[in-house]
Amino acid sequence: MRTSRATRTTRSRRAALLVTSVLSATALLATGCSSDAASSDKAADPNEKITLTVGDFGTFGYKEAGLFDAYTALHPNITIKENTTTAEGDYWTAVQTHLAAGSGLDDVQGLEVGRIALATSDALSSSFQDLSKVAGVKKDDYLGWKWDQATTKSGKTIGLGTDVGPMAICYRQDLFAAAGLPSDPAAVGALWAGDWQKYVDAGKTFQAKAPKGTFFMDSATGLFNGVVSSDTQQYYKDGKLAYKESASVKKAWELAMAADAAGSSQGLKEFDPAWQTAFSQSTFATTLCPSWQQANIEKYSGPANAGKWNVAQAPAAGNWGGSFLAVPSSGKHVAAASELVAWLTAPEQQAKVFQKVGNIPSNQGAYALAGVTDFKNPYIGPNAPTGQIFSTAAKAIKPAETGPKAGDLQNAFSNGILLVEQNGKSATEAWDATVKQIDSTIQ
Repeated sequence: MRTSRATRTTRSRRAALLVTSVLSATALLATGCSSDAASSDKAADPNEKITLTVGDFGTFGYKEAGLFDAYTALHPNITIKENTTTAEGDYWTAVQTHLAAGSGLDDVQGLEVGRIALATSDALSSSFQDLSKVAGVKKDDYLGWKWDQATTKSGKTIGLGTDVGPMAICYRQDLFAAAGLPSDPAAVGALWAGDWQKYVDAGKTFQAKAPKGTFFMDSATGLFNGVVSSDTQQYYKDGKLAYKESASVKKAWELAMAADAAGSSQGLKEFDPAWQTAFSQSTFATTLCPSWQQANIEKYSGPANAGKWNVAQAPAAGNWGGSFLAVPSSGKHVAAASELVAWLTAPEQQAKVFQKVGNIPSNQGAYALAGVTDFKNPYIGPNAPTGQIFSTAAKAIKPAETGPKAGDLQNAFSNGILLVEQNGKSATEAWDATVKQIDSTIQ
């Protein structure tokens, strides 16, 4: 992932999203027929000189792993241009604008899991190709729940999974030792095995002997997202908003409030500059750690903190983030773009991305390759069983209904928790404000 992966920044754009969603549904009535004119099962012309544009956000890892260069070496007629947006929310706003206009989309578009339910809806699915028809693509190669997330009710698969976000807890071994806690991954995982409450309790234990100026966790919003993401019922039930009755949302909110009350959360806004700086300043000891978080840890902690991090199993298996690659039907090079997507999401390529930036594959074939399950992140340290922990967690994830506005709901609750952590609101005041915002802006 990448810095986002369940939508990772907060922004006041929800009213605009509602408008563009309506506009896109209208505009696509005129453009949806293009999928019939440019079938993805037609092979690309190997002699045609073309440039393929790839729109994505955060760090998909293709450039970093050398995959674009490798593909163009295999296909000398193709040039690849990557258009990357740092914040997924800004990226998705632009995608919706282009969908509504019926033009301006890249040949390949990344889609975050929090948007996939909307992308597979009747209003938007006609604007993307059916990638299940591309040569070499097989449903059984992918984690079943991941494939299903990008498949419409009629059986059209509009995106191929790039990665998933199996969760772990990444922690600072040195800060744990200084607070009298174990530092071995197995012993650390045992502190909170099977229960998120135990993770909060471990924070209280840490805080009692914490090195001066340090906190157990970076943010209670990370805890909230981890708890919700590990449950089979999250924000939706049977296609309808159900967050007020969701046991996982209630539990996650209560635990986030408990962490704040105990003073074990630094109260940072995830992915903002202050959060990034805190890594290098070593002011927190744990962070909720989907596999893509490894790239952030290395990037922001810097060379001085190499080998100080480690990774342990989370209290429960869950998925936070992960993305897909889709091919807009309005593109000029639909066949070539579809072939590129199939190649990028094949086991060998997903394994290389994992080794380079930590994005755990959604293609199950990658788990059998050397350097995935047995991979150990050299930055985190030679004794950190990163590949084993993340691949085990990925296989244990249970399907959950995401819903069309899951990303916006996650942002709304993150905002609500920050009202407590940064603005001094009570838990009740923050909950009421969050509910009011959701009810007025998210349908």
